Amino acid sequence: MQLSLVVPLYNEEESLEKLHQEICAVAEENNYDLEIIFVDDGSTDQSWTTIEKIAADDPRVSGVQFRRNFGKAAALQAGFNAAKGEYVITLDADLQDDPKEIPEFLQIMETGLDVVSGWKQRRYDPWHNVVGSRVFNGMIGFMTGVKLHDHNCGMKCYRREVLDEVELYGERHRFIPVLAAARGYKVGEKVVAHRSRQFGRSKYGISKFFKGFLDLLTIWFLTRYGQRPQHFFGTLGLIVIAIGILGYCLEVAKAFYVISHALVTPEMAANSMTYIATVAAAAVSPYMLAPVLIGLLFLALGMLSELFVSKTIQAERCYSVKGTR
Repeated sequence: MQLSLVVPLYNEEESLEKLHQEICAVAEENNYDLEIIFVDDGSTDQSWTTIEKIAADDPRVSGVQFRRNFGKAAALQAGFNAAKGEYVITLDADLQDDPKEIPEFLQIMETGLDVVSGWKQRRYDPWHNVVGSRVFNGMIGFMTGVKLHDHNCGMKCYRREVLDEVELYGERHRFIPVLAAARGYKVGEKVVAHRSRQFGRSKYGISKFFKGFLDLLTIWFLTRYGQRPQHFFGTLGLIVIAIGILGYCLEVAKAFYVISHALVTPEMAANSMTYIATVAAAAVSPYMLAPVLIGLLFLALGMLSELFVSKTIQAERCYSVKGTR
């Protein structure tokens, strides 16, 4: 099997037959040996009935149906598990991705890249989706170093071995190029045509931006500190401890200065006694050492995280290798 197409979908019954026809036209024109895997993410319309009909007429088509809506990441993972092709291309079922882009994706992959992400340079989405997407893509590039114009584009091409090392859950499908780059794979992008939606409605809203930001923080931590959490928690703990010790020393020095100044000038002692007592009590107060205790807690959290990683790392390969083809 040379090529696998994975198409996750939710309530897209109107577009499936047309999408299948477009894919078949590209396959026949380029003589592709391919399979098409439709993953129904718990649709409530007639999407699955349509998939069954298409599969009955075309042996290259297969389907996976979820019992309920589990999300796009789960749908993609199910499709990846079923795919057998050397290359795996994902595209959305809403006809906004054009199957005619497939040959160019494969040509770019032959230049040595492992992941090629689509870039919808000209988009036909609502303006707030476009602005939010650009801000989100900028944050991903800044925090992870993987600078792509459109991380969220549904049309991407992968080598099989990339998907064997990347596990998806939650909303991690947006970050497959980041996860692949973290394991040493080469990531690129390609400008793709973005067609306006013909059927149904968009599944994306403003809430996706905030959820995506939280997921970005998780991915940033996992890709940089997932196998060495003490480097993060320990550094943070040492900084907090240093700030706490410095603040405590300054407060003690301030108390000594006030007391010595009052002793040198007895006429000020009577008026300054209350202030001196307050400063001295603050200097020796255990609350001044609170930052030090917080820092120690961060160090302890880092140690516990290291113990957890050391016990679980044996079950997961922590490196990626490249052999002869």
